[in-house]
Amino acid sequence: MNRPFNMPDEFVDGLMKAGGSLWRSLGGAANGERDGAVLGSPLDSSARIAQLQADYLKGLYQLSEHIIKSSAGGQGEAAVETSRGDRRFNATEWRDNSLCSTLKQYYLLNSRYCIEFVEALDLDEKEKHRLRFFTRQFVEAMSPTNFVATNPDVIKLATDTEGQSLKAGLDNLMTDLSKGNLTITDEAAFEVGKDVATSKGAVVFENELFQLIQYEPATEQVAARPLLIVPPCINKFYILDLQPANSFVRFAVEHGLTVFVVSWRNPDASCGHFGWDDYVEHGAMRAIEIVRSISGADKINVVGWCVGGTILSSALAILRTRGDQSVASVTLLTTMLDFREPGDLGVFVDEESVRQREQTIGNGGIYRGAELGFVFQTLRSKELIWPNVINHYLKGKPPERFDLLFWNADVTNLPGPMYCWYIRNMYLENNLRHPGRLTMCGTPVDLGQVDVPAYVLATVEDHIVPWRSAYRTTSLFRGDTRFVLGASGHIAGVINPASKNKRSYWVSDERCEDPAAWLADAEEKPGSWWNDWIAWLKPQAEEHRPARAQLGSNLYPPGEPAPGRYVKAKAN
Repeated sequence: MNRPFNMPDEFVDGLMKAGGSLWRSLGGAANGERDGAVLGSPLDSSARIAQLQADYLKGLYQLSEHIIKSSAGGQGEAAVETSRGDRRFNATEWRDNSLCSTLKQYYLLNSRYCIEFVEALDLDEKEKHRLRFFTRQFVEAMSPTNFVATNPDVIKLATDTEGQSLKAGLDNLMTDLSKGNLTITDEAAFEVGKDVATSKGAVVFENELFQLIQYEPATEQVAARPLLIVPPCINKFYILDLQPANSFVRFAVEHGLTVFVVSWRNPDASCGHFGWDDYVEHGAMRAIEIVRSISGADKINVVGWCVGGTILSSALAILRTRGDQSVASVTLLTTMLDFREPGDLGVFVDEESVRQREQTIGNGGIYRGAELGFVFQTLRSKELIWPNVINHYLKGKPPERFDLLFWNADVTNLPGPMYCWYIRNMYLENNLRHPGRLTMCGTPVDLGQVDVPAYVLATVEDHIVPWRSAYRTTSLFRGDTRFVLGASGHIAGVINPASKNKRSYWVSDERCEDPAAWLADAEEKPGSWWNDWIAWLKPQAEEHRPARAQLGSNLYPPGEPAPGRYVKAKAN
């Protein structure tokens, strides 16, 4: 079923289920009835709702009193203030214009009531999380800043341009409706291989699933053990090589590492049969084998990010079980291996939704990247959706030029069998954390077999991999593990160039079962975690030797120049 802006079935189904939870809760609370799995204590819920309504009426009275005083020339603070960091109401009109100020405060009061109302309900935690998520979507969509008639900036611009801004915005809207995507950046501003993904190198291997890129050395001496990076197959690898100033690849190369990166193929209909085992065996494990062959090293160091880290960890567990000692250390960047608390993505996953996907694409087919992209945008709708709606449709402005958003909009498909297996066994059933429960590539998987040194990075504001979930990796691996918590979110927290020395990170040598206890003991350090990581990695990289003049080897000669053609393929 085609919907505007590639709204996936999971989003619509989740919205309907959230509404159902709300309806049952209100009915149970009103009747004083208990509905085992849904309601906990309806009488307590009724009391909380009654108190909440009383507080709401009090807030309305205080706001009305404030409006009356203001209209009479009185002074004083607003009755309802915006929360810290909320930039939607920064325009002076929202403060100085009485009508705009009143509208803003009524919206904030009602928004607070909606959010607190959900918290007052007696619901199963999974249902409450779903209702909380979709309530937030509704609250953010209803902001007066999102409508022409109630946004003073939009009205002023329309007046100044004699309506041309509104006409341009309507043209932008019609263009986006015709292509089915919300434009979040200038998609013509960058060219892969020219403006982004510009580090010098060559493709030294490819199969149906990925191309392996080796990068040219930047130092006369390089570490004996090379570095292999396995990025997420849900996105393209060049987030790690955007531009020279914020390229993780360039940083690693400049610190004397021989760097290889897996560039996953953007699947089309011909790839609809690939499963999870293919990504583990013919992806990560094959790349490890080839990197070791080309380098001639005794062992290699590996990095995995997000689902790339999940694939890589599965591969390592299999290799260690088989007695393979070819990996010296592993670094996991915002990766989840224990899915008991999957964050907001969990609102889209239940038995019914997974079974529906299995019936449609589980045995063959493609999960479209545009649908997945819409889901990720809703996780940060206040930053990724509504500002673009305002600027692009209401103000008629062209989209901004931003390399990270360009990458974000460059979506990738996923093979249906791989996606369905991943969602069921990770998000729905959380099987990976249980030793031997899953068999991959003919081998029972036990993450406890991973006994190499591990560097585990999480980020405090991560909306995709909650940092507390990433922390649980420390109890799954058996080797010495260093856990680091970076500032910011899933992307900006990882791409935090050492040269800019921004943000901060937390470290502690203590190991606790409770993530909160770890954080309470952790020390905050200024700057980028990149510097901490490279210092940790150096002992695992062994001694240095002269850098090779040629990439690849006789068995795996260099082919097309980096970044290769796989990364340039667009999702259909």
